[in-house]
Amino acid sequence: MDSSDPTDMTVNKPPRARVEDAVDNDTAPAADAPRSRDYLDGFLAAKVADAPVGGNGSDLQADVIAALREIFDPEIPVNIYDLGLIYGVEVDDECDATVTMTLTTPHCPVAESMPGEIELRVASVPGIRDAEVVLVWDPPWGPHKMSDEARLELGML
Repeated sequence: MDSSDPTDMTVNKPPRARVEDAVDNDTAPAADAPRSRDYLDGFLAAKVADAPVGGNGSDLQADVIAALREIFDPEIPVNIYDLGLIYGVEVDDECDATVTMTLTTPHCPVAESMPGEIELRVASVPGIRDAEVVLVWDPPWGPHKMSDEARLELGML
């Protein structure tokens, strides 16, 4: 048959692999330095710099504050952090978070449920081991504790 014939359907197969043709990397001369078989050797041995987990200004504390800004007072369309209900956020070295807060009034309709909701939300922040909400009434909350953004939202500026 002529190889230029378009009806020729024969396919030239590649040659079969033979053991004799294989290159042995252990005995072959290396062009560069021999490749290390364990490519994770240096990576796994490297030590991570010890960064403080908790404390003022830590990333974990910032994540907790961001989570608190997602919780809104049901009667006021402002988050509880900007509303001034959060007096303090502490994260210790064991990743335990303590949120000190108050409510707008002791007779607030969510006085029983809000602290539990806040504990659940803070405990769901990745990296937090345990969360506790400490409810205090002294000093009492007042509109002067609100952030400027909250006052603007409520039309007080």
